[in-house]
Amino acid sequence: MANIYDDDRIFFPEDPELRVLGSIEKLAQWRHRNTGPAFIRIGRRIGYHGTDLNTYLNAQRVDPNSEAA
Repeated sequence: MANIYDDDRIFFPEDPELRVLGSIEKLAQWRHRNTGPAFIRIGRRIGYHGTDLNTYLNAQRVDPNSEAA
């Protein structure tokens, strides 16, 4: 599957590229619930490594052709 995010970049919740996943509030809820993509805590800042975002998105993939009817 193609990568959406640059593997060598750190993304921050306010970056427009993260809108694919949801709002800043949604990302905060996921962190609080220990769900969603892996994240990096840099002091009080939160970052997401591009490889972690791509891994998370690939894990969400659903292939309707492979499911038994």
